[in-house]
Amino acid sequence: LQTLALPEIGLTAIFLVSFVSATLLPLGSEPAVFAYVSVSPHMFWPAVVIATAGNTMGGVVSYWMGSGARRAYEVWQENHPQADTDEQSKNARTSRWHHTVQRWLAKMGPPALLLSWLPVVGDPLCSVAGWLRLPLGPSIAYMAIGKCLRYIIMTTFLLWVFPMLGWGDWSV
Repeated sequence: LQTLALPEIGLTAIFLVSFVSATLLPLGSEPAVFAYVSVSPHMFWPAVVIATAGNTMGGVVSYWMGSGARRAYEVWQENHPQADTDEQSKNARTSRWHHTVQRWLAKMGPPALLLSWLPVVGDPLCSVAGWLRLPLGPSIAYMAIGKCLRYIIMTTFLLWVFPMLGWGDWSV
C-alpha cells in the first residue's frame, strides 16, 4: 500500500481503475479511491479529480461505442432492408421498455447523464447517449459533474463510517 500511496503511482492507478470501471466491465473504482485517500489523506482532492477524469473518459469511450454501434446498425440496415423489416415487426412487440428508456433519454438530453454514476445503469446510459447522438460536449460535462459528486460523497462517507480503522484523522 505504501507504494500505491506515492502520488505519482497511486494517482495513475486510480485513473486506470476509474477509467476501466466506467466501461461496460464490472469493476468498482470507489474502493481504490477510498484506500488511496485512507493512506494519503492529504491527497483527497487530487484523488477525486483524477478518479473523476478517468471515469469520465471511460464514459466517453462508452458513448463512442454507442455511437459506433448506431453507425454499424445503419450500415447493416442499408445492406439488409428485408431483414430489418422482419426485425422491426418482432421488436415492436417485445421492446416497450427499450423505447420508453430511449424516449426518456432523448427528452432529457445530456442532463440525464448526471445519472451516469449509478451502478448497473450508468455505463449503458452513456452508450445509449452515443446511440442517440446526444451532443458530446454537454454529455461529457454532465457525466463529469455526476461522477465527481459521486466520488466526493462516497469517499467522504466511507471515511466517516470507518474512522475506527485509523482512517478518521483526515482533513479535506
